[in-house]
This record gives sequence, C-alpha cells and structure tokens, in this order.
Amino acid sequence: MTDVSDRDTRLDDDHPTARNYDRATVEAVGKLTEALETLEVARGHLYQFHRMTGTTDFAVGEAVDLLREAGHDDLADRIARELVGRNVLPGRWTFQVVEDFDDTYYQPFRAFERQARELTGGERHLLEAELKRERRSRGVAGHEATPDEQVR
Repeated sequence: MTDVSDRDTRLDDDHPTARNYDRATVEAVGKLTEALETLEVARGHLYQFHRMTGTTDFAVGEAVDLLREAGHDDLADRIARELVGRNVLPGRWTFQVVEDFDDTYYQPFRAFERQARELTGGERHLLEAELKRERRSRGVAGHEATPDEQVR
C-alpha cells in the first residue's frame, strides 16, 4: 500500500483544480456529467437497436424469398405483407425513434450538461481530475500525471 505522503497532490497541466470551485458545485456538475455518460451508453444501445432491427427486417425479406423458393407462397406473401417493413412502434420505424430521442431528450440533456459545466469554468471531469490527484502515487510507473511525465 502506498503511503499517503507519496500521493501526488500537485496540479496536472491538463486539468484545472476542482479546488478553485466550491465542492457542492463540483459534485453536482460531476453527477450531471456522470448521468450524461450513462445516457451516452443508453443512446448507443438505442442505435444498436436501430441497426439490429433494420438487419432483422432484411433477413425476414430473405426468409420470404426462401419460403417462396420452397413453395410456401401463402406464408411468404403474408409475412411480406404484414411483417417486412412493419413499424416497430405505431407510425414509426427505428430511425424515427432515434431522431425523436435525439431531438426530445438527448440534445437538451447535452445542452444542460454543457451549461452546468460553465459553473466550473467549462472544464470537463473536474471531479475525476481531483480523484486522480488524490489517488495516484508520485514517482510510480503507471501513475504519471500526464502522458509527457516520465517515471524512471
């Protein structure tokens, strides 16, 4: 275990210190940024759903062709008519869901997070930068403050 005296509490060049702002504000902005990071993952899953649903629809189209080749025209016709190109929600394909999500929730969320960061000088990840300062061990390889710092 590293002695507390070996902890590097100096400022990194890459990030201003959170100590320049009140702790409650830094924590609040950090929490909003954390929420945005979670939303980014959710958005990625939504885009994955969009892509996978489209891939599914094209596979169903291929299955329809194969059913026809196998002589099952009635089932192929019904699937082609009722399932191929079907809305995933009333009146919507997934691209519309993605667009509505982006316009209705994602873009406003990003704007509020950016606005909240103005309370801390517009800097990103101040809370994490403080954690790095507190938790890294001075002079230990793999604990450099910046990519330019070299530990020997």
